[in-house]
Formats: sequence, structure tokens, C-alpha cells
Amino acid sequence: MKANFDFEVKYWQQGIKLIAGVDEAGRGPLAGPVVAAAVILKPDFNHPEVFDSKALSKKKREALKDLIEKEALAIGVGIVSEKEIDKINILEAARLAMLKAIKDLKIKPEFILTDFMKLPDLPHEAIVKGDQKSTSIAAASIIAKVTRDEIMKKYDEIYPHYDFKNNQGYGTKKHLEALEKNGVSPIHRTTFNPVSIYIRKQE
Repeated sequence: MKANFDFEVKYWQQGIKLIAGVDEAGRGPLAGPVVAAAVILKPDFNHPEVFDSKALSKKKREALKDLIEKEALAIGVGIVSEKEIDKINILEAARLAMLKAIKDLKIKPEFILTDFMKLPDLPHEAIVKGDQKSTSIAAASIIAKVTRDEIMKKYDEIYPHYDFKNNQGYGTKKHLEALEKNGVSPIHRTTFNPVSIYIRKQE
């Protein structure tokens, strides 16, 4: 299966030209922010390797991010911190990150395609497995994923015990062992299990 422009074409044929694909990265990790990206592509963007970022290697994602940045009409990024995630829950934080990414676009989109996320008061279509079907959403998923990985790599330098540069905050064996040994860092999501369990152990 390859992502394509079928969803975009449906709206382009209605005279809607500026369509932003939107996706997020980082719903599942125990630490760090959730990051969303919004990408407006030109209709002649033709790179069949652009697909759901989770299905691509790190090297391929990084190469495609550079390509998308060169060729996209506009790219916006939205970041919501782990503190905000703990306040409003991860679903609302992911939605907020998407809204921030759309607002960050230098060109205002006429329509938005999301990876199955409803957005209030904006003309959009929420597509099931959108990052595998729509090239615009797939491009956004790549930008969001690589951007978040870069953030977690920087956090690894500040909090080296947790191996963030390799696990991106996900609950790997090494990460959980570090939590057991070193306790919770300032960037851990305190409402997520098992982080909340380790917090109770520290009390």
C-alpha cells in the first residue's frame, strides 16, 4: 500500500487548492512532548516513498524530511509539553499540537486532512489510517516524528540515564530500569503508568 493524492484530488477538483495534511508523533511515550506537523504540498509533489513515518527507517525519515522541507509550499510545527499533557490528557494535547501546527503555517490552508483527529471549527476530514493513505498526512507524520526525535535527543544530553536518544521516551526495558533506579525526571509524564507508580514509590 502506498500513500497517494486520492483524498487531495477530491478537494482539488472542487477548486480547493491549499490542503494541509496534519499528523502528530509522541502519543505513547512516557516522557517528552507531543509534536504535530502540518504540511501543504504542491500537486506535482511525486515521491512515492513518503509514507507513514512509523513504517520507515530513521535514515529514510530524515532524508524524506529534508526533501519535504525543500519542496513543500508550507510547513508548520506544534509542540505541547509533558506538563500540558498531564493537565489536559494526551488526546487533547495531540489535538492542541495539531491546531498549533496549523496556526504555524505561513500559508493559511483552505482545507485540512488529519490522521483520524477531529478538529473544532475547521474544515477538515479525519481519515482512518490517514498517514498510510494521504501523501500530505504522511509527509506531516515524517516531519512530526523526526522533529520529536531531535527534541528527545537533546533531552538525552540533559537526562542521560534514561536512554532517550534511542527510545524517544517509550517504555523500553532500559528506560524502565532507569526509572526504577533514578526515579522520575522533570520531563516524564506523571499521569502515565508506570511513571505514576514510580512517583508513588518515591513518596
